[in-house]
Amino acid sequence: MSRIGDFDDDAAGWIARSPDIGIAMAGYTNAVYTKNRLPLRTREVARMVIALDNECVVCQNTRDAAGAEAGVDEDLYDHAAEWRTWPGYSPQERLAAEFATRFANGHTELRDDEHFWERCNEQFSPELLTDLALSCAMWLGMGRMLRTLDIGQACKITL
Repeated sequence: MSRIGDFDDDAAGWIARSPDIGIAMAGYTNAVYTKNRLPLRTREVARMVIALDNECVVCQNTRDAAGAEAGVDEDLYDHAAEWRTWPGYSPQERLAAEFATRFANGHTELRDDEHFWERCNEQFSPELLTDLALSCAMWLGMGRMLRTLDIGQACKITL
């Protein structure tokens, strides 16, 4: 049971507790998934790295319905904790995973790491990097909120 009550739809019913902010957050979330310019595999590996860091089960269980068409398979998710070494990730995917990890756990060190930004600029345009950062902000905040309030942790969502 969540910390803020029971809901018919455990994954989204909580929005009624704060409709103005909840609806705005739902719009932000929708934009991350429908307007994002990142390649789907790159987006998903970054998302999964944050889901693991947040220990958010609903986030870990979420899949994109278009995944198979974009080459997203369970291997991509299963190896997210091994993003540094698993050979199945491209350089861009690995860098997105690094960004997500450091964004969640060492943002000021990330900000000051000139070598990282040099590598990042080889793999991402400023527009894609902006989408990655905004996506990570949403995943980090929403995942921690869902996990902290124990909302939707038994859900499996297909986008």
